Amino acid sequence: MSLHAAVRRQLGPLHLDVEFTVRPGELLALLGPNGAGKTTVLRALAGLEPLDQGRIEIDGVVVDEPAADVFVSPEQRGVGVVFQHYALFPNLTVLENVAFGLRARGIPAADARRRATAWIDRVGLGDHALHKPGALSGGQAQRTALARALATDPRLLLLDEPLAALDAGTRATVRRDLRHHLASFDGMRVMVTHDPVDAFALADHVAIIEAGRVVQTGTFAEITAHPRSRYVADLVGVNLVHGDVVGGVLTTATGALVVIADAADGPSFAVLRPHSLVLVRDRPLGTSARNTWTGTIADLDRIGDRVRVHIESELPLTAEITNEAFDALALRPGDTIHASAKATDIEVYPA
Repeated sequence: MSLHAAVRRQLGPLHLDVEFTVRPGELLALLGPNGAGKTTVLRALAGLEPLDQGRIEIDGVVVDEPAADVFVSPEQRGVGVVFQHYALFPNLTVLENVAFGLRARGIPAADARRRATAWIDRVGLGDHALHKPGALSGGQAQRTALARALATDPRLLLLDEPLAALDAGTRATVRRDLRHHLASFDGMRVMVTHDPVDAFALADHVAIIEAGRVVQTGTFAEITAHPRSRYVADLVGVNLVHGDVVGGVLTTATGALVVIADAADGPSFAVLRPHSLVLVRDRPLGTSARNTWTGTIADLDRIGDRVRVHIESELPLTAEITNEAFDALALRPGDTIHASAKATDIEVYPA
């Protein structure tokens, strides 16, 4: 049994067309830029937005398929949702919030309170059962929302930016607690996030969504090892170049050339790691590097003992150098700079 989703929906100019499968015990993270359609996918799974086309099947039961005129209401889908800002009822206690979903499904009050109390104890909030949300910390509110979602025994758990409402100081601790509590849930889990750290720490698999399409799937390690879009490359902090390889030279759409050490002919991606780029003021002569690109410094970012140098050229690049090298070169935005890379330092794989 599993979740099978083919979500197709028109959102103004954005045509959302996403497909994936999640098996019991797995957590799939939907990662991508703002406006890519991630939250709409989550809302469609929850039944809060109907599909225009496609099909959603949970444990063998079709819950949304426009072509067959099937639409199951949210409360009958066996889905639990943890919303981004938790959506706790401010006038209800923690106990009443957790019991709310059970009562909405017709569970008698005494049974609902008993089951809610068990979940409150499980997430470590027994001492806060009679407190209202205003008296809770961000982490406690998140655990309350998680207990409310799980108390109804869903087969599918949806998490919409579950750590986004937390400050940086508590996020790591709450992330660890969330991973612990999710381990006890054997259903399917889908999480929307903008944070690659959340995806790395919590997800079994990641789907990168850009402009309404899944552009890459795999484990977090697989995706970051071989980025297939500029968004992923930026997450990893590398330069990603796309073009056609012919005879050991990759040519980009703008005509820039990248000499590579060994790769088959055909459409390919090339990764140039910022720390592998060498920057000089004067064009190098007699260097062992087989690639040199000339450009203009667009921006400079200091990160600890390193400086990231953003270069505008026929092949836009970001280099990373030490503070000592930065001071020696006396770099400023607008300066002309030459960036070099050895062919053996460039990783190439099929597009």
